[in-house]
Amino acid sequence: MERRDSIRNIAIVAHVDHGKTTLVDAMLWQSGAFRVNQDVGERVMDSNDLEREKGITILAKNTAVRYGDIKINIIDTPGHADFGGEVERGLTMVDAVVLLVDASEGPLPQTRFVLRKALEAELPVILVINKVDRPDARIAEVLDETYALFLDLDATEKQIDFPIVYTNARAGHASNEGPDSLTESLVPLFDTIIKHVPAPEHDPAHPLQALVTNLDASPYLGRLALCRIRHGHLKKGETVAWCRADGTIEHVKLTELFVAEELERVPTDEAGPGDIVAIAGIPEVTIGETIADLADARALPVLAVDEPSLSMTIGINTSPLAGQSGTKLTATMLKNRLDQELVGNVSLRVTPTERPDAWEVQGRGELQLAVLVEMMRREGFELTVGKPQVVTRMVDGKRHEPMERLAIDVPEEYAGVVIQLLGIRKGRMEQMVNHGTGWVRIEEIVPARGLIGFRTEFLTETRGTGQLHHVLEGFEPWHGEIRSRGNGSLIADRQGPVTAHALFTLQERGEMFVEPGVMVYGGMVIGINARSEDMDINPTREKKLTNMRASSADELVRLTPARRLSLEQSLEFIAEDECVEVTPDAVRLRKVQLDPNKRRQADKARKGL
Repeated sequence: MERRDSIRNIAIVAHVDHGKTTLVDAMLWQSGAFRVNQDVGERVMDSNDLEREKGITILAKNTAVRYGDIKINIIDTPGHADFGGEVERGLTMVDAVVLLVDASEGPLPQTRFVLRKALEAELPVILVINKVDRPDARIAEVLDETYALFLDLDATEKQIDFPIVYTNARAGHASNEGPDSLTESLVPLFDTIIKHVPAPEHDPAHPLQALVTNLDASPYLGRLALCRIRHGHLKKGETVAWCRADGTIEHVKLTELFVAEELERVPTDEAGPGDIVAIAGIPEVTIGETIADLADARALPVLAVDEPSLSMTIGINTSPLAGQSGTKLTATMLKNRLDQELVGNVSLRVTPTERPDAWEVQGRGELQLAVLVEMMRREGFELTVGKPQVVTRMVDGKRHEPMERLAIDVPEEYAGVVIQLLGIRKGRMEQMVNHGTGWVRIEEIVPARGLIGFRTEFLTETRGTGQLHHVLEGFEPWHGEIRSRGNGSLIADRQGPVTAHALFTLQERGEMFVEPGVMVYGGMVIGINARSEDMDINPTREKKLTNMRASSADELVRLTPARRLSLEQSLEFIAEDECVEVTPDAVRLRKVQLDPNKRRQADKARKGL
């Protein structure tokens, strides 16, 4: 085997908001990717609108920086476990990982998830302790916790012997010595990468092999396949063998060949082992397939990713207000869009349901599914989305359900109420640590279905101060019934605009989701009932006018502000017999069955009356 010393391939992995994308920004600046006076926004790698709004990385992206004569290809991966498919794909393209850990928060569930994937792939690790300038930094403890995490994940002796770099990514400072001796550049980090990341290995006698690990699209060239070249060379315009996922082999011509340089894709005539390239000319290529030598086509193993743990039903909009703001309304359009998503997202599954206009979509978590729905909504789709359900599996004839490892940081005074909330949801405490800062870290193993709708209640009980993160831990036997939402729904019994007069008399019944002037329809959920049962109400009732002046005529109607639910909050809130109507300009909650008489009949049948 020969090494190609002019290239290093790394992936930056971390928990959400530990500073991956900010570190990539600093590496780009200090490698000369931007002009001195160039106007560049923060988190330049988060180019997707949703990524910038939510402040998280959703799609794995690659860039490249030059350090001396060496090109460093960087894969910026998502930190959220819901987008684990992106992480798994990214790790197949690299030879080492840079593990980023917050100097105060330490390793969290998603840190465990991304590190486990890196160790399974037998990749060497460089530990970067970021945000060492935080006033609440506890660097020695975080380092001990990281070593404990490596041991817990059965890392080898070689993997545990990792180099450590201390950084302040926002300022672009780094050090190998310790947090008190930061240099005013990232040179220590670059030097560590060059020294400890192995150069790509290849066999000069081996025929061409390149694995397709991601897809992109160009308005001029069509579908682009992103590949890591394992052996051999790719040339622009040459004919190669395309090893498809079904085992067949086709001959295709590469019309274009690109390599990454900073934030651009630059055309090139030839690329060699270790290069990460984008190729055009294969319109139907999918992830996991191999580009091989024409004379000796050898397919690489197809990518394997973790199975989905959550599902929800997505169908066309069937409400009385359908078609008012969207442009894509038919079942055919919806099915084509879901099929298109499957091409580039290997962690999703789509299966048919009993209805011809609805499909079950399975994914890693609520956030991944909510992001898909939000993207479709912005494209002009009108959808009906059902309540998220866990994906169970049969093991030795018994039903098993997914379990989540949950890490919670809360002020000491809220620890009791949080433990009580998790106890109701069949949570099992693994660890509870008080760092002496007034905050408590609680780690529990909880059934995944117990966490559906938990975030909203958790933030309410902790007055918005608590933080929670969770990641799939594994499967355990079914834990029995878990108490769902305790409050019933307030349901509109007719169609029309909401009036202030009606809301004034109804607001004592519970908390409202709608404001005066909003159009509602029969079966639409417009609030939370203060009691446990559902209640049909009339929010459109107008004040009767007479020619007599009432004593209360000049009184001001004082309304409690309506509670506005985001798409994620709506999916968490709905009950089993409810769904969310999603259109480009509105998110509404409704009953699956709009007719109140049919709802009552179904309720009686369920209770066996």
